[in-house]
Amino acid sequence: MNWPAHGSNPQYLFAALNMPLPDQMVDFSANINPMGPPLILKKRWGELYSLIADYPDPKGYRFKMKIAEKEKLSEGQLLIGNGGAELISLIGRMLAGKRILIIQPAFSEYEEACRINDCTIDYHQLSPDKWELNVEALAEKLPHIDALFLCNPCNPTGVYYSKSKLIELMNECQKHNCLFILDEAFYDFLSEYESIVPYINAFSNLLIIRSMTKMFAIPGLRLGYVMANQAIIDHLASFQPHWSMNALALQAGEWCLESESYVRETRELIDRERERLFNFYSQKELMVSPSQVNFYLLKDPFVDDQLPLFQFLLSIGIIPRHTMNFPGLEGAWLRFAIKGPKENDKLMGAIEEWRNRP
Repeated sequence: MNWPAHGSNPQYLFAALNMPLPDQMVDFSANINPMGPPLILKKRWGELYSLIADYPDPKGYRFKMKIAEKEKLSEGQLLIGNGGAELISLIGRMLAGKRILIIQPAFSEYEEACRINDCTIDYHQLSPDKWELNVEALAEKLPHIDALFLCNPCNPTGVYYSKSKLIELMNECQKHNCLFILDEAFYDFLSEYESIVPYINAFSNLLIIRSMTKMFAIPGLRLGYVMANQAIIDHLASFQPHWSMNALALQAGEWCLESESYVRETRELIDRERERLFNFYSQKELMVSPSQVNFYLLKDPFVDDQLPLFQFLLSIGIIPRHTMNFPGLEGAWLRFAIKGPKENDKLMGAIEEWRNRP
């Protein structure tokens, strides 16, 4: 069966399963801020109209400088892109023909971007008991690897690896001249985030990917950025097409960066709802990954195959994210975004119904 490669757009999932679309649906398959975009975008949206009559800044200078100031980096250590997907694609081109190691489970686009650029791809599979990052075991593979991909917090588990663990891994990568590619698409959902950005100046092999899509709920606008030393940034920029970013996304990005109270309120909401959901799952004897962000993996340990649970939820309009295209998971878990209280209540009601079925 041809499973959809991403969350959202549930019509493709129902078509693949030959199931009718329910009249009402709650989509838990995309890890987007349940608060919706920052209110400043709605208030100032009319100002964007005038921007469409001229070409955008191809370097996104004003947006770039706001990030540089925030992260204490130089302009040359940043590259702005059309969402994380474009940036991962550029990295794939930079790594053409190289030997790649992906810490799994992980976002599927790392492998897709590398595979179409004729990379040799290997996996380091994390154990689903605690999803721990064993640097010693990883280090054994690094002498034969040109670049390592790690998503932190991890998509799809939501597990966050500490700063000390990352520094240990960065040191091992540097010993073997291995590029360390760290995807931080969900870093801003963390209440206790420890920044790795200052280490860009100490580790020439460190590359950090960030996305504006998830926290600020703007997947329709497409905006992200990469941070690394200038040599890497210049190399990536050489592959980027002109006019990669549109003027509306760049201006919206500037406004989003000013929305500090919105980010704080989001974290408080996610932390509160995650605790509520996990307490419920514990009562119902369901397994969840030890997530610290706005999504998690879930499994019913009383059934060998999660497909019946998946289909049951779909049939009543609850849309989880399948894990068929996550190596090492292959459907053994379901992924759910954390949404607002009303939507999470509906999910818990559906799980209660699942548990009480004859």
